[in-house]
Amino acid sequence: MATSGDELDMSHLEAGQLETLLQYAEVTGQEFKDAVPLLQRSQWNLQIAIAKFFDGEAANPFTEPEAVHNEAPQASARLENLQDSFVEPTVRAPRAPRSPQTEPAPRVVPRPPILYRPPFLLAVLFAPFRVWHTIVSGLMRTIFYMFSLFPQSLRPRSVASSIRKGWKTSNERRVLPPKETAERFRREFEEEYGTHNLPFFEGGYAQALDTAKKDLKFLLTVLISPEHDDTESFIRNTLCSPKVVNFVNDPSNNIIIWGGNVSDSEAYQVAYEYMCSKYPFSCLVCLTPQEGSTRMGIVKRLTGPMTPAAYIAGLQSAIAKYAPDLDGVRAERAVQAVTRNLRDEQDSAYERSLALDRERARQRRDAAAAAAAAEKRALEEAEAAERLAELRGQWRKWRATTIVPEPGAGAKDVVRLALNMPASSGVGRVVRRFSSQTSLEELYAFVECYDLLQQEEELGDKVAKPEGYQHKYEFRIASVMPRETFGPSDAVTIGEKMGRGGNLVVEEILYDEDEDE
Repeated sequence: MATSGDELDMSHLEAGQLETLLQYAEVTGQEFKDAVPLLQRSQWNLQIAIAKFFDGEAANPFTEPEAVHNEAPQASARLENLQDSFVEPTVRAPRAPRSPQTEPAPRVVPRPPILYRPPFLLAVLFAPFRVWHTIVSGLMRTIFYMFSLFPQSLRPRSVASSIRKGWKTSNERRVLPPKETAERFRREFEEEYGTHNLPFFEGGYAQALDTAKKDLKFLLTVLISPEHDDTESFIRNTLCSPKVVNFVNDPSNNIIIWGGNVSDSEAYQVAYEYMCSKYPFSCLVCLTPQEGSTRMGIVKRLTGPMTPAAYIAGLQSAIAKYAPDLDGVRAERAVQAVTRNLRDEQDSAYERSLALDRERARQRRDAAAAAAAAEKRALEEAEAAERLAELRGQWRKWRATTIVPEPGAGAKDVVRLALNMPASSGVGRVVRRFSSQTSLEELYAFVECYDLLQQEEELGDKVAKPEGYQHKYEFRIASVMPRETFGPSDAVTIGEKMGRGGNLVVEEILYDEDEDE
């Protein structure tokens, strides 16, 4: 649909008028430049504008909306005699409400047959009669079948009539569900009268009535009595005639046709509810909105034999009378559907917006929770690092007090070591003598606590060893030539590794490098 927004200025339209224009364009598919003048002539009444679009406008389209809104209801014509003319209008009795114009169409739901079981004693007494009836019935069917094998000219007239209407007997027809009953009717109809193009409804009568009510169509009910003399001529000459078939199949007529044989239980109940007194019987039913929004009424009865022209004329007159009402209901339902779709789209958009807001709020809560967790984790790590630094300092003070002093000048089995301290310590090269039995862990402890050993006055009182603390050296000691790294071992001594002396390098351990190793 082209909106022609560049050619039409809609800035002067109010919010209600713009909504009415959108609903009208959605239903009719008309462009805005043609829809706005029609809505203005209809005083922006959506139902009147839709009716004008589908049915055409009145002779004077400019005065019709004003007449609809401003015209006062005219008093209907009435008849009075001389005596009534002297009575004051104020004391005249109120008029009784008008009765419905159509008969209500019953909704017939087939009732299952009630099987009567006689008492056991009566069943025993009448058992011989039942056996006799079964034998005679079987014998008669056999005789009828034998006569059906003879040429039609040699058959007795009464027997031929019974054979021709054998599918129509009602005494022994089995009761079936509505859908199977409708299928049996169509099958027997084709077997008796040949192929046809009548679109009989494939279901029960109640389902056909509900479908016509929901889809706003006309329901044509055809009831056939097999025992009636005019049944065959009516079906062959009228119901199956090309004119009637084309009329029923015309989509513009909106007809649903349902047929039934009164020999069946469901069709018999339908005939009883419709008070059929003459066959063949046809009835046209549709929704009557003028008499009730959900009321299905009988708009036409067609009974007895008639010509195809008369049959079509009867149906066409009823359809022409009630089709405008159904068109109005269709337009109203279309407007309601458009309004409902707009409301659903608005609700859907609101739900999407609400879901988006909820997702954003959830993300903000998650971000706040993550930030709080990160802050808490950082605080815990800082406290742990501070605690670890305190324990490390306490351990260094304790370990500095346990380091063995340097041997004297006359001591034997002494190892002279030259230690090149890390550049970050600012100490440089340290030369010291150690006993050859000094372990490598003692050498590591000397390097770790060297700064404290140089400041013995700051050690103060003896410090206890921290409980549960495992010290980790953040450096390593290695020889220069050849290159060899020595770990802090209590089982290996300096004499075993260094001999009488040597030059060693103290290297700081980087965490990445330590992890790679």
